[in-house]
Amino acid sequence: MFNKDVLKLDPAAEVERITGILREQVLGQLRRRGAVVGISGGIDSSVVAALCARAFGKEKVLGLFMPEHHSSDDALMLGKMLTGHFGIEAIVEDIAPGLEGLGCYRRQEEAIRMIVPEYGEGWKCKLVLPSILESERLNITRLTVQSPAGEVSTVRLPLNAYLQIVAATNFKQRVRKMTEYYHADRLNYAVSGTPNRLEYDQGFFVKQGDGSADFKPIAHLYKTQVYQLAEYLGVPAEIRRRPPTTDTFSMPQTQEEFYFALPYDRMDLCLYAANHGVSAEEVAPVVNLTSAQVERVFKDIEAKRRATRYLHMRPLLIDPVTEV
Repeated sequence: MFNKDVLKLDPAAEVERITGILREQVLGQLRRRGAVVGISGGIDSSVVAALCARAFGKEKVLGLFMPEHHSSDDALMLGKMLTGHFGIEAIVEDIAPGLEGLGCYRRQEEAIRMIVPEYGEGWKCKLVLPSILESERLNITRLTVQSPAGEVSTVRLPLNAYLQIVAATNFKQRVRKMTEYYHADRLNYAVSGTPNRLEYDQGFFVKQGDGSADFKPIAHLYKTQVYQLAEYLGVPAEIRRRPPTTDTFSMPQTQEEFYFALPYDRMDLCLYAANHGVSAEEVAPVVNLTSAQVERVFKDIEAKRRATRYLHMRPLLIDPVTEV
């Protein structure tokens, strides 16, 4: 029978299993001495850092804080709380100067001014999607802006503006990943990825940005299960209570309004149901939706898989090449 318990696991056994595999993968297959973890103050990177500390020892884990102009005020505070709690060495790398040099902020603002000409200094923005629960929604991203006076408005984005905003914003994840690999190279460490199953399956990452890593220790876990491991591992309660955010744009933004159809706990259950052939009628009462709404979520899951297949693909070759 389908219910919320389908996502329950034995945290102690799962931590033991993951850490054993990590030692074999990183120390054995990759032949690296430890791990670099980009730490955002969120639940996923916190659990990955804790798992790496268990697997390799806290002295063989380097945490990186990589703030920029649009980072939330509490991200660095929570990240430092985490590394202090687990005794992990951490370095602050301010990536804002690099992003300015690459034109990240300038290119983003130029795209926004295509539809909001007055956008400039003191303004804030975020990208939002209409709710999946709307019966006839158009799955088109909109731009929400806030003026220096606090006035908020939302406008529909033409494709060229949307693509340039996303392209400019993706500099952030790619610069962070370059920074992680710099430290990994100098220490002979491996770079850890931090996506959970929901993010990995649905393509919620940037190619050659946060999608790039040497190993991804929680990509098989639904986000609900990541929270279970967080409690077992002793991740500070302040981090476990923090709502999942993108921490990408200058306005506060949940993952739900930016990308996913539902809050993570209901989205996890719908993804599990889609993966295991559970009907919308059986899922609906468990996630507090109608069968029609669950069907829309199922369709959105498949649509995102199709749209983001490119993100998972290896480089294409003309002829097969034998791998070493």
